[in-house]
Amino acid sequence: MSQRKIFATTALPYANGNFHIGHIMEYIQADTWVRAQRMQGNQVNFVGADDAHGAPIMIAAEKAGKTPQQFVADIAAGRKQYLDGFHIAFDNWSNTDSPENHELSKQIYRDLKAAGFIETRTIEQFFDPEKNMFLPDRFIKGECPRCHAKDQYGDNCEVCSSVYAPTDLINPFSALSGATPVMKTSEHFFFKLSDPRAVEFLNEWTQDGKHVQPEVAAKIKEWFGVRTNPDGSTSEGLDDWDISRDAPYFGIEIPDAPGKYFYVWLDAPVGYLASLKELLNKRGEDYDAYMADPDLEQYHFIGKDIITFHTLFWPAMLKFSGRKTPTKICVHGFLTVNNGEKMSKSRGTGLDPMKYLALNMNPEWLRYYLGAKLNGKNEDIDFTAEDFMLRVNSDLIGKYVNIASRAAGFIAKRFEGKLGAVSQDGQALLTQLREAKAGIVTAYENRDSARAARDIMTLCDRVNSYVDANKPWELAKQEGMDARLQDVCTTCIEAFRLLTIYLKPILPAVATQVQAFLNVSPLQFADADSLLGAGHTIGKYEHLMQRVVVEQLDALFEPPAAPVVEAVKPGGEEIAPTITIDDFAKIDLRIAKIVECKAVEGSTKLLQLTLDAGEGKTRNVFSGIASMYKPEQLQGKLTVLVANLAPRKMKFGISEGMVLAASHADEKAVPGIYVLEPFPGAQPGMRIG
Repeated sequence: MSQRKIFATTALPYANGNFHIGHIMEYIQADTWVRAQRMQGNQVNFVGADDAHGAPIMIAAEKAGKTPQQFVADIAAGRKQYLDGFHIAFDNWSNTDSPENHELSKQIYRDLKAAGFIETRTIEQFFDPEKNMFLPDRFIKGECPRCHAKDQYGDNCEVCSSVYAPTDLINPFSALSGATPVMKTSEHFFFKLSDPRAVEFLNEWTQDGKHVQPEVAAKIKEWFGVRTNPDGSTSEGLDDWDISRDAPYFGIEIPDAPGKYFYVWLDAPVGYLASLKELLNKRGEDYDAYMADPDLEQYHFIGKDIITFHTLFWPAMLKFSGRKTPTKICVHGFLTVNNGEKMSKSRGTGLDPMKYLALNMNPEWLRYYLGAKLNGKNEDIDFTAEDFMLRVNSDLIGKYVNIASRAAGFIAKRFEGKLGAVSQDGQALLTQLREAKAGIVTAYENRDSARAARDIMTLCDRVNSYVDANKPWELAKQEGMDARLQDVCTTCIEAFRLLTIYLKPILPAVATQVQAFLNVSPLQFADADSLLGAGHTIGKYEHLMQRVVVEQLDALFEPPAAPVVEAVKPGGEEIAPTITIDDFAKIDLRIAKIVECKAVEGSTKLLQLTLDAGEGKTRNVFSGIASMYKPEQLQGKLTVLVANLAPRKMKFGISEGMVLAASHADEKAVPGIYVLEPFPGAQPGMRIG
């Protein structure tokens, strides 16, 4: 079989946060597939990138006091620890603000325009009157016009996967300010997906059984059918796609259209090509020649939430700009926990990849567990702690690693590390293992790592049954049985090598350890066609993997501790000691009207207030509020009076009570004093309490 030439990608994570477990699951699936391809001798370029553009990045960067470029760079700086931690080996990691992506996005646009697939229209668009800006789709929310799910974004529904215009939303609101958006006109650029050429191509491309899974094709077919529009009319086929956004916007400016930018979903998938081009440029290879190779295969691994963009927009962009369309869009489902429960860090049901690594949990436990569940279909998979511990401890420790640990010691101690000849029963077992290779390789090709894992564990069971039947620990005690002991243990080591070959795409780090232990070069699938043979010397066996313990899982899913809140001094001072209701009742607080207010001659701090507290007479109160208020600001206002405070003789007269006012303990930090003012409707003399 000739060597295949493959270009593979994963979906581009949005550069506004760390990787979550959904990213890691997708990367593990893609990395496993890529490793399996390379073990067949195929040439693969595996690239990724950060999706760096759009209003959310722009707004988040502004809040952080950074440029969008610096904001994205800071996010990208944290990627390596996740990828290295889980042995995910991209050949290149870029971002969509790269020079390569600017260049390629603009050229694809020009090619689409030349082919007659771009047109401009004046449209009505939502505008946030409080933020004074046109609202990007992801900053408009409302009710889906198709399925009526609440709180959906302005471009597509996460419940029914419908794609629509933001103006189709029911009861829209701005996600930035909460304001009801208003309509304003703006000139926008559209990719004509409704063009009969695009409809015909996409209908054939998505339904030919080659490019997407059957369940995905069935979903896509719904989008070509007759549907009811929000206004009650019906339409058939595909809607044109708005590919422009108005300034201010962080993105790629549309050629010859100042102040207009590509919608992030136009340039984001182009980032796949740009990251590849960046990689090839680093190597000194010709990108155009690479992409022109008719035998090049192009695979994209994505989640089911972004099917629309990858199965309609992306292949149409490539096709009608004169480029190669994807070989396959590989769609996976979501990861849930505890029988379908949505992940939540606050409830302790979130699986934080970095916390997993920080607890020194083996990354290949997770690679194996997810691999043993992913089957190449667009289906959700569930993580439960009990199942994780059982599967890892049973399969990897009890079945796989156990084979080497039961045989290696005897080979080292009794036979100087040398393998012997394998007798007929051992040969029969090894033949069964070698004949299983084709099915396992096919399972990997189909991204059905769950099938591969099941088949490998079935083989492990056969080997362990062979060990139990021959009992090398008993042979070692019997005189004259050395040859049989070496035969049995050699069979186990040969079998262990074959099993390691099959597991290597999922367990690359363990495979590296095994290669060193067996004194062999990096294992490929072709190596399963032969054996090490008698006389081969193996090295010292070191324990390959520990068991999962329940304490690790308890710690992994332990809800985060409530943040330690430092004692806050409201207003700059501690709350006074607790009093009883009886203590409070001793203070008589009354509504009072400021009948007259005037400055106090000889004082810069005091104002003289004449108060009506409903007593049939007025009171005279001096208050140190002259720095904040002019007399005319207070005259006629209501305020709060401490009515039973003993009169106080002052230099300027007698003060018959005290007006309540608020101030901060640190006048330099928070200057000012503020008189309390009751709501309108309160009457002089009313008691407060």
